[in-house]
Amino acid sequence: MRKTSWRLGLGVIVLAWSGWMLFSDTSSGTMDMQKKAKAGGFPAENCMYCHVEKMPKKGAVTNNDRGKWLVAEKEKRSAKEVDVAWLKDYPGDKK
Repeated sequence: MRKTSWRLGLGVIVLAWSGWMLFSDTSSGTMDMQKKAKAGGFPAENCMYCHVEKMPKKGAVTNNDRGKWLVAEKEKRSAKEVDVAWLKDYPGDKK
C-alpha cells in the first residue's frame, strides 16, 4: 500500500508539472523579436533592451520597465505574442 500511494503522489506531481509547463503562458523575448526591433529602428542591441538579465533563461525572466510595458500591452490587446512595433507607443522613451 505504501508503494502505491508514493507512486500515485509522484504521478500527480509529474502530471501537474507537465500541465503547468504545457499550458503556461510564456512572455519571454526571442532573438527574432530583437531582430525585428532593430529593423524597426529601435536601439535593441541586446536582451537588456527589455530584460534585466543579459541572457534571460527560459522560465527565469525579469523584465525591465519596457518589457513590463510590452507584456501589459500584450494582455491589453489580447495578443498571442508581443509585437515589437508597439515599442513606438512606449511612453518611457518620450521623456
